[in-house]
Amino acid sequence: MSSSEIAPQGRRGRTKSTGLVPARADRIIRALSWWWASAPFLLFTPAIAYAMGLPDLRQEIGWVFGLMALFTAVLAPAAGFVVARVGDRREARGRFLILAVMSGGILSFLFHGVLFPECPDGSR
Repeated sequence: MSSSEIAPQGRRGRTKSTGLVPARADRIIRALSWWWASAPFLLFTPAIAYAMGLPDLRQEIGWVFGLMALFTAVLAPAAGFVVARVGDRREARGRFLILAVMSGGILSFLFHGVLFPECPDGSR
């Protein structure tokens, strides 16, 4: 008895393989979407801790939260787009493109609107 006689219909090559199991791709896409949504909370955690009376958190490791928020805002849409592309999820690809555009706009606003004007004149 050969293995093709034992294997179920889906394993004989008659169905198109997408590279990822559909349920796994959906779970990864959902996790990356939530990860991207956590970026504002990461960014504002030091300010919230300072308002709650924990100034040491903001002074000592506040930069870590900012770096994690930046990393999250950039990496989550890129990784989500790749997973959606491999998993053949067209609507998720569009969602992650929108998330990337939003992240780019927000980061551009933070850089040009907040950080760049704080530089002294002539030190561009």
